[in-house]
Amino acid sequence: MPDQISAMVEPTIAAIDPGAKLDDPSVELASRRTGMSFQRTRLSAERTMMGVVRTSLSMISFGFTIFSFFGQLQERHMLKRANAPRHFGMALIILGVGILTVGIVYHLAFMRELRNERQALADEGLIRAQTAYPVSYTLIVAVLLLLFGLTAIADMVFDVGPFT
Repeated sequence: MPDQISAMVEPTIAAIDPGAKLDDPSVELASRRTGMSFQRTRLSAERTMMGVVRTSLSMISFGFTIFSFFGQLQERHMLKRANAPRHFGMALIILGVGILTVGIVYHLAFMRELRNERQALADEGLIRAQTAYPVSYTLIVAVLLLLFGLTAIADMVFDVGPFT
């Protein structure tokens, strides 16, 4: 009787052999649910990164538009002092690039930790984890947008680049 009580108090987790067919359907289903939860978490991180990209794109494009619009008005001598709006446009671009940089760094750290946790559970045999995570196209777009933003800043500060 005491052995039954200690067995109820201290549950044990049996490792699942990754290649074995599980006899208990509830263990198989739990393993699959856990594996799918990693996919849902990964997709949630992708959606968060898309929000960062969307915000940064808005700030960078709006800042560049303000900078260019007031620059043209100043060149046509329609405005005498257009430095404040142009500085505001540059500040928006710098802020957009900064937000994007922080978002990329956070995304990379989060995904690395998620992969490590998934691998640890797979090594213990608690999930199968037979497929690798796919390439993050959102991260690729974010890096391209970051390069675009840095190019826009270089164009404004040094008057070099594809936008001159």
